[in-house]
Amino acid sequence: MARIVGYIGASIDGYIAAPDGSLAWLTKYDGMDLGAHSYENFIQRIRTVVMGRETYEFFEREDVPWPYAGLRAIVVTSRPIPAPRGPVETWSRGVDALIAELRSLADGDVWMLGGGRLQMAFLERGALDEIEIFVVPEMIGGGAPLFPATGFGASPELVSATAIPPGCVRLHYRFTGA
Repeated sequence: MARIVGYIGASIDGYIAAPDGSLAWLTKYDGMDLGAHSYENFIQRIRTVVMGRETYEFFEREDVPWPYAGLRAIVVTSRPIPAPRGPVETWSRGVDALIAELRSLADGDVWMLGGGRLQMAFLERGALDEIEIFVVPEMIGGGAPLFPATGFGASPELVSATAIPPGCVRLHYRFTGA
């Protein structure tokens, strides 16, 4: 059974993207040494990435090669993608059916990539097993929240907290019952 995990950067005021959708506040930390917690180490255990349409469209706007070559990429959307930027599958059969599909996988972990709304839908269904949140020393004053307010509550278990210079904190949580 596949584990469904999150790995995401957030501002100290709780946002994952600026009001204009920009990640410039976060990408200025791209050279930060995360050691054992680096993206390169994380992505090695991932076989499937799941993202919402807004996250996919962010990658469409970027002038870089498709970053998930070699991985199964699923975009949750009700609209077709006429000319996909990379090899992607679209999913429109509902979150519960998607969770069942993902849990049936046995080839590696699933990354719930970006998108607070989709991530919250998985949390509300007890389907997010763990999340690593990299809190960077930036306040951006608004934008896309890490966890949109839906009325859902949880008490995840803190697995570890690690300070990473120059002022970043990695928080690793496990959601029991997932």
